[in-house]
Amino acid sequence: MFSRILMIAALVLSAGGALADATIPTKDIANARDNPLLKRYDGSFIVSYERLAFTDFSVPLSKLEKTGDSDRDRMNNQVYKPIKQLEVEGARTRIAYLLPANRSPLEVLRNYQDVVKAAGGEVLHACKGDDCGGDPTRSAAGGGGDMSLLMYFVTEAQIKDGDFSNGKCAMASHLDDQRFFAAKIPQPGGDAYVTVQTYLVKDDLYCKAFNERTVAVVHIVEPKPREQKMVVVKADEMAKTIGSTGRVALYGIFFDTGKAELKPESAPTLQEIAGLLSSDARLAVLIVGHTDNQGAYDYNLDLSRRRAESVVAALTTSFRADPKRLRAAGVGMLAPAASNDADDGRAKNRRVEVVKLN
Repeated sequence: MFSRILMIAALVLSAGGALADATIPTKDIANARDNPLLKRYDGSFIVSYERLAFTDFSVPLSKLEKTGDSDRDRMNNQVYKPIKQLEVEGARTRIAYLLPANRSPLEVLRNYQDVVKAAGGEVLHACKGDDCGGDPTRSAAGGGGDMSLLMYFVTEAQIKDGDFSNGKCAMASHLDDQRFFAAKIPQPGGDAYVTVQTYLVKDDLYCKAFNERTVAVVHIVEPKPREQKMVVVKADEMAKTIGSTGRVALYGIFFDTGKAELKPESAPTLQEIAGLLSSDARLAVLIVGHTDNQGAYDYNLDLSRRRAESVVAALTTSFRADPKRLRAAGVGMLAPAASNDADDGRAKNRRVEVVKLN
């Protein structure tokens, strides 16, 4: 109910007037394609697609369990997490398919499992309905209730498909007859990991075209080393760049996807920023966080601010920088350094900049 209210409110508040309802697709959305490791069920179409060249991913290996009464996510949902999970990294693809009519979630799931087994893979965890944990009737949308299995993988704010679009309807409607499995598939460079979640869409309003149709949400993480393109900028190089342009972009500060806690490999770049401040006692700087355009505007703005604050905190506590000479700000996706249409451009946009204040 809460997700339905949000969708109606979004329609009323939209500046452009009425938005189109979901329609049965006759082709894939633009720039979407199957992953060779796990192709589609015959007759289905891609309605939502995202690929990241390198990121982290959590594979659930057990039922989602309630973590505690006071644990809430950003939408005030009760948090559920698996007791057993596997943290993996690599190239991650997320695809949502709309299946042909009269195909059950179980039939579709079994076909995907057959593909995994034919490739020499192994199913690591499987569940259905209530046995998966959390609320089995909720998708990625809504707040004020119990977290769902789909919310474990993606939040509504991270769905980049427009309101009432086919992609949003596939991933943000109420659902029924949920099925799920996680598996690994051996590859030359290491194991690939896949998750497949199938369910019936339950909607009689803006997404009614999908009502009683099966959706398959597929995640594939391929083994891929992180490209070491972001070299550490030395303090004297920072000083030269700031002296000529007033700012310097840094790519040696690392965070996990969607998080603001600094990763240990950020230490060399933080040390150089501290060295920059030590070399000029009069210099004061603004630490500015930047994101790509993946996810909602407000979410990215808040995330970039919290990341900048983490950098300032680390500089003052671990590297003894003067807090009076540091300020944090986040601008989210507002100042891209490159196009967000491709992975390489988005990588350039995910950065921290040091901006001269005086």
